[in-house]
Amino acid sequence: MKPTVTPFPATRLRRLRQSPALRSLVSQNSLSPSDLIWPIFVMEGTDAETPIASMPGVTRKTVDRAVSAAKEAHALGIPAICIFPYTGMEARTEDCALAWSPENISNQAIRAIKDAVPDIAIMTDIALDPYNINGHDGFVENGEIVNDRTVEALVKMAIAQAEAGADILGPSDMMDGRIAAIRSALESARHQNVTILSYTAKYASSFYGPFRDAVGATAALTGDKKTYQMDPANSDEALRLVARDLSEGADMVMVKPGMPYLDICRRVKDAFGVPTFAYQVSGEYAMLQAAAQNGWLNGDAVMMESLMCFKRAGCDGVLTYFAPAAAKILNG
Repeated sequence: MKPTVTPFPATRLRRLRQSPALRSLVSQNSLSPSDLIWPIFVMEGTDAETPIASMPGVTRKTVDRAVSAAKEAHALGIPAICIFPYTGMEARTEDCALAWSPENISNQAIRAIKDAVPDIAIMTDIALDPYNINGHDGFVENGEIVNDRTVEALVKMAIAQAEAGADILGPSDMMDGRIAAIRSALESARHQNVTILSYTAKYASSFYGPFRDAVGATAALTGDKKTYQMDPANSDEALRLVARDLSEGADMVMVKPGMPYLDICRRVKDAFGVPTFAYQVSGEYAMLQAAAQNGWLNGDAVMMESLMCFKRAGCDGVLTYFAPAAAKILNG
């Protein structure tokens, strides 16, 4: 139904914009720290952080520093953090066996954070790229990223992370059938309360470059990921993927990247009405930070505007490296 507007001057739409109080009364969307998930990178070592050059202000943290970050997030009202491991080339293998080791750096961090900050939700990443000598999310056989063998490995990762204490599993691989396989394995292992936030519409994007630096995958990656991640030209396919993942047992769905794909966020929310998230990815973060550091943009203003745009597009929450900075502003 089209909105009816009476003619000027009976209608002056600027009346409702004239003061902060009026703008607040008619604002359709709001943003709070509870809408944010903070992705952090963990590495081996003790009491150390390493800056990531392509992501100004973001560091890799040792487990003890990750615990401190979780405490900060909880104090700011951020309800969840997402753990990504940094793995050097010396630890990467063809069989990716470290991915499901109970003692890998991700699982160490899950246990340490859950012990120190039990009330914060811990999200994980499920994909083989941090452990794969080839840098891909799945096993590579004769130049092909194979699906079914990869899914078997992802299930082992999921169970190891659930046993470490993860609250939310984030399959980010885009293999077919992995949600059903993971959900079935969780039920069988009596981890029925572990939530799955599926990277349902993950595009083969060029915005991931700084993230690959952060997890040590840039030098490892051979070829591209276009045979398993989505074509940026497609949107109808995203709805088919959401329908499939929900039918297989996903509790929540994600669109990735974020800002260039707000139309996908809106279509997903309108079509399914399920908890819908977006990932404001490393390239988006890096662009805004670089522009702010050069004085070309007001950094705080564009940060907050970009996050509000996710809410306007229908997202229930956002994974963003801006989470602590945004939460501090929102908390006054």
